[in-house]
Amino acid sequence: MNAHNDDCAISQVAGAIAEPARTKMLCALMDGHARTSTEMAVIAEVSASTASAHLARLKEDGLVKLHTQGRHRYYSLAGPHVAQVIEALMVISRNTATAFVATTPNRLQFARTCYDHMAGTLAVRLHDHFIESGWLIGDGTYQLTVDGEKAMSELGVDVAALRAQRRRFACSCLDWSMRRPHLAGALAALLESVIRRKWVTQDLDSRALGLTPKGRKELACRFGLTAQDGLARR
Repeated sequence: MNAHNDDCAISQVAGAIAEPARTKMLCALMDGHARTSTEMAVIAEVSASTASAHLARLKEDGLVKLHTQGRHRYYSLAGPHVAQVIEALMVISRNTATAFVATTPNRLQFARTCYDHMAGTLAVRLHDHFIESGWLIGDGTYQLTVDGEKAMSELGVDVAALRAQRRRFACSCLDWSMRRPHLAGALAALLESVIRRKWVTQDLDSRALGLTPKGRKELACRFGLTAQDGLARR
């Protein structure tokens, strides 16, 4: 009976994601920003009433959540777990039978948000550096080593506070433009740190992240990332 219920639940959620207008809405919310139903209608290219119906379905199925501030109502993804599912579906949706050639626009391919964490070439390179430096250990689900905890603290990440959160601490998330993992989980609060330090800037109307001259210098000095890692001036 439980297996049957799971099957039905999966089918219902899959159906919610599968509708093209709702897919556009979910993808738009991948940047972590909350948006109104009017904005969602424009993004999905549907009427206001249709957008409201779609958002109600997404909310009912636990894919988005509603935020009310006075007379204003905003929608956002229900959490990072939804973003990871959407990111994984983006990977599956590509034809993996042929040799992979990235077609993502250059800025998005280099660095973008994946809800509350960083994705793209830069995020994959950082993930690789953390593993190679022995800061993270594990296979898909990571533990932070003593050296790693020190490094994260130096980057302004409050590791103790992150450990207290009721979510996975550190795990891999398959990057849909690179087809290799970047870092997700609570430890991906690293994104907030690099934005706060003005190493990267975040677009208000897209998922793209821009690397600043200061960020280029810091990433080269701290992590040894160079133009070969995509850090050429953009």
